[in-house]
Amino acid sequence: MSRRIVVLVSGGGTNLQALIDAEASGELKGRVVGVVADRLDIGALERAATANIASAVLLPEDHDRMSYDAALAHLVDEFQPGLVVLAGWQRILSPIFLNRHRTINLHPALPGAFPGLGAIERAFDAWRRDEIETSGVMVHWVPDAGVDDGPVIDSIEVGFEAGDDLGRFEERIHAAEHELIVRATNTALAN
Repeated sequence: MSRRIVVLVSGGGTNLQALIDAEASGELKGRVVGVVADRLDIGALERAATANIASAVLLPEDHDRMSYDAALAHLVDEFQPGLVVLAGWQRILSPIFLNRHRTINLHPALPGAFPGLGAIERAFDAWRRDEIETSGVMVHWVPDAGVDDGPVIDSIEVGFEAGDDLGRFEERIHAAEHELIVRATNTALAN
């Protein structure tokens, strides 16, 4: 199987950077060959440019959902990836895309908890209401248009600490994401 990786991004790209750094150190067992964004002027595109990784932007407002996913699949096809990594990607993909590309997703919550947007904030609020004792991060396969519910590849628990505020908790979540995205990408490449 190809070890070529395309990363789909919608934001700052710190998880993309974790993959870039792991590739440079030899920890990542694949090569990031392309970055595709659904927004202009985001940090992830700057990170790709700094690392000399080809990038492209496909704006959703130029398409309906099905034509967007078809155009995205065609664009990603050009990189000939063995794996697509959703690293902060904020769009639900349809089978039009998913049937063509093996895809994994990073989500800042444990399996079955807090699917969708705002997971970190919702977990923190649940902890403050004494509804949960821990949260975490997972990477899962994306077999269909379900939201953060595909088969889990790996996860890391992230505990809460006395006196936590959202900012400190979020920092620990992001640190766990940076570790897990590399580990789970290697696992996915090996399968």
